[in-house]
Amino acid sequence: MTTRGIRRKKSTLTELKIAVIGAPSVGKSALIVRFLTKRYIGEYDHQTENRYKHEAMVDGEPVLFEILDTCPKAEDEYPNASELVQWADGLLLVYSITDRKSFNYIRRAKSDLQSDTPVQLCANKVDMVHLRQVSRDEGEILAKDFECKFSEVSAADHVDQVAEVFNELCKEVLASKRKSKQSLLERMLGGARPYSRGKSDSNLPKD
Repeated sequence: MTTRGIRRKKSTLTELKIAVIGAPSVGKSALIVRFLTKRYIGEYDHQTENRYKHEAMVDGEPVLFEILDTCPKAEDEYPNASELVQWADGLLLVYSITDRKSFNYIRRAKSDLQSDTPVQLCANKVDMVHLRQVSRDEGEILAKDFECKFSEVSAADHVDQVAEVFNELCKEVLASKRKSKQSLLERMLGGARPYSRGKSDSNLPKD
């Protein structure tokens, strides 16, 4: 993704909303900031949700997207599922490979978020493999359960890999939007009866 060359009015941009969900201290904010600025900031002390707006090119299409950085105060605090599903176009579920509780948090959070919203599963802190509590196989199995893509990354060490996580989710959201738009168009056209000229038309008086 790149913001270079985007000089269009906001009204011409496709709006895209991504919610980043995960237990406290899994690196949600670090992943977002790494994606937006390519910089790594290791320590955050958020008390409330943060939203970031960004313009980018996704598959050649200009996009104005908003990223919601959820902020649970405790490991047993989950986002409001109904509000989140209504707001978000895509969900990025993040856990830390060094914290099994964060893995279980994602499993529970996803069970509350029953919808057709595109999802991506991301395991962070792969640079701390010596402290790993959740295997890659477990992440892949969970992704199969969620029917979504899975990635292991390090917000501390990876730039391109982190960008790819957001990039792939954005592509999936755009594809979902196009599919929904096409389905709506087909339903609208399917309800219209095409006009066909009958024999009686030829017998109508001419002016």
